[in-house]
Amino acid sequence: MMKWINDWNKWIIALLLLVAGMKVEGQSAKEDSVAVWEKALALPTLSTSMFQGGDTLILPADSSQWRTLFAELDSLRAGKDTVISIVHLGDSHIQAGYLSGLAMRLFHKDFGNAGRGWLSPLKLCRTNEPDDYFIRSSLKNWIYARCTQRTKRTTIGPGGVGLYANVSAITMDLIVTPRNGAGYEFNKVLLYQGDHARPFEPTPKWKDQVSVSRGDTSIAGLSVDTFKISRLTDTLNLKTIKNPDTSFQNRYYGFSLLNGRPGVLYHSIGINGAMYVNYTDENYVRRLAELKPALLIISMGTNESFGRRFSKTEFEAQVGELIGLVKRYLPQTAILLTTPPECYRRVTSNGKRVFTRNTNTVKVAEALREVAQRENLACWDLFTATGGANSSKRWQAAELMRRDRIHFVKEGYFEQGRMLYRAFLNTYNRFTNKK
Repeated sequence: MMKWINDWNKWIIALLLLVAGMKVEGQSAKEDSVAVWEKALALPTLSTSMFQGGDTLILPADSSQWRTLFAELDSLRAGKDTVISIVHLGDSHIQAGYLSGLAMRLFHKDFGNAGRGWLSPLKLCRTNEPDDYFIRSSLKNWIYARCTQRTKRTTIGPGGVGLYANVSAITMDLIVTPRNGAGYEFNKVLLYQGDHARPFEPTPKWKDQVSVSRGDTSIAGLSVDTFKISRLTDTLNLKTIKNPDTSFQNRYYGFSLLNGRPGVLYHSIGINGAMYVNYTDENYVRRLAELKPALLIISMGTNESFGRRFSKTEFEAQVGELIGLVKRYLPQTAILLTTPPECYRRVTSNGKRVFTRNTNTVKVAEALREVAQRENLACWDLFTATGGANSSKRWQAAELMRRDRIHFVKEGYFEQGRMLYRAFLNTYNRFTNKK
């Protein structure tokens, strides 16, 4: 019976993805792109037949931040002209952009789309980017840093990465891809940079369409310049200003894209290999706070679970250190911890390398639930929602995990993003007595 369900689900997914990729004669590229994401949002809910688990968040006893968040979401639905920021912080499960990308679109569908939000220059930092945007530069040999590096060659910004270049002439092109980035045209760009960086300006073809406001304050060495565009666009070309001054220290961290409409601004920030300790830095958290999130979702724990001498007590202490900084610099922010799904690890058995369940994920999930309760935070138990102990076998059998049996294919992440949003929406509806 389970094999039949698995085959049926895979056939449905394949059919929907095929249909989503077809063009209807006479349809514009924009309409086709929107249709692709509508199909993705409408993928069948695999959890109804395969993966049973919690469908609500575990809210803290003192829910003052959550009451405020839900009230702000209510005001959006009532037509208030406001923007609510959400930051989703994590590891490679988030960097790929599929789990958080689907959650973002579901938030936008119900509460309004205020823009694509945070863009990290990940490819310029020699790692993978989500497939809905590009950040390109004329400079190929950037000095870069990622939060996971033990020795960093430059500082990092809110996105967990940083770029540095000791040159005067630099160009950057921001591009939202017409297919995967459908619906995320922008007319306002925020550039996050070091407070002594050489400023960017629009290239000549944009001169009459873009106005620039320079950030006049600095937080932990971070300043923000604003580019307002006279129309919605999916592309912006920038270049550094000409100035003989050689004292500039060219550090750049990323961009945020807005469209001038009310709604949710969902900032997805993930770095491959990231652990709680990699974000536990006072200056980093101060810079992250500049995104002004009403909700901070933290999704980590997978990488810690691979430690040879994993200690639940030590892990809880590491989580607590980051939470302490977040509470200090984002006191009004609602915090949501999510537990990681079960995965495999490779071990040697009879002289052969084989896959076996990573049993430490049980301990990680338990630790995160306990920290959330102790620190008065909300928790979403993805570990349980995806099936708990032994669930990795089912995800693998359904071909929803990648060959490394740690990460998931796009449809697997889509399902997890849908599960996260369903749990959030169910909690919101119950808390606010909505049907």
